Amino acid sequence: MLKTIIILLPFVLIAVFWAMAARERRLANDPSRKSFFERNGAVISTYLLVAVGFWAIMMIVLPQLYMVDYSFHPKLPPSERGGPKDVYTLANYKFFLFGPQIGNEVTWNTTHIRAFFLTIGASMFVTFVNFCLCYPLAFYLAQVATAQRLRLLMMALIVPFWVNEILRAFALRIMLGTSGLINNALIALGVIGEPIDFLGLDIGLYVGLSYAYLLMMIFPLYNAIESLDKNQIEAARDLGAPWWHIHLFVVMPFAKPGIASGCTMVFMLSAGALAAPLFLGGPNSLWFTPIVYDRFFQAFNWPQGAAYAFILLLACIFFVLAVMKVFKVGLGEITR
Repeated sequence: MLKTIIILLPFVLIAVFWAMAARERRLANDPSRKSFFERNGAVISTYLLVAVGFWAIMMIVLPQLYMVDYSFHPKLPPSERGGPKDVYTLANYKFFLFGPQIGNEVTWNTTHIRAFFLTIGASMFVTFVNFCLCYPLAFYLAQVATAQRLRLLMMALIVPFWVNEILRAFALRIMLGTSGLINNALIALGVIGEPIDFLGLDIGLYVGLSYAYLLMMIFPLYNAIESLDKNQIEAARDLGAPWWHIHLFVVMPFAKPGIASGCTMVFMLSAGALAAPLFLGGPNSLWFTPIVYDRFFQAFNWPQGAAYAFILLLACIFFVLAVMKVFKVGLGEITR
């Protein structure tokens, strides 16, 4: 019974999201809007559906199904898998909550639970910081910058990301070190008297995560704001609206799909980040993804690692649903 539920659950979720998208199309009620097959033709539409469906099933659905199913199994040697000891169990999820039990005493697994909630909270903070940094820049690119300046700024944003993420993390580690460029510059300017431990205070971690996923916030915001008619902004100015009123009540409501999309991507990538916490985290920093990594490759407990990964996946799904609720947007608007 449990195995059937595990197998059917992703397909139920796909059906739910499909129904939500269909409902949004019906509510739009735009008679001039053509269907997918009308826009692309029968041959191309069929090819796209088959190719994307095959890729999604083989690369996303089946691996996730295997991970979910694996999380409900005990850790066994390969020779005993599929045998009488290989039964469905909640032991891996109980370990996340209570840790290794000694005797009859029940204690909470505070280390892993604290790491999980710190990761979720820090990812939300990084998402907020990214939005505050990227929104003014996206507005400038979409509504103010000339075509030539837009190209130059886009290149300046994109070119640094041609470098591997790990190399960028190492570069930030060197710059933010106690003898790094930033500390030396601050000391030379007389701002501080002794070096600041940016890495030990986890400032380097937040800086690294914010920088790593900058483009994931800028591009959705730019795409949403760029389609806003400039006459609406001019009309608001002519009516005497201050700048903050224009952004809060004109631009941001129009850009809600882009804001929701950017927040969703930055949060999920931050929550699942591995390189930045390892290279930029301080000695006391606690991030959940290295714990998941250790379950797989240090403890060699793949069922437990699968359970931890599934818990993180559920947290990301709940965040997406919460963002849709807060911004009052549908799934189709976020993924558009």
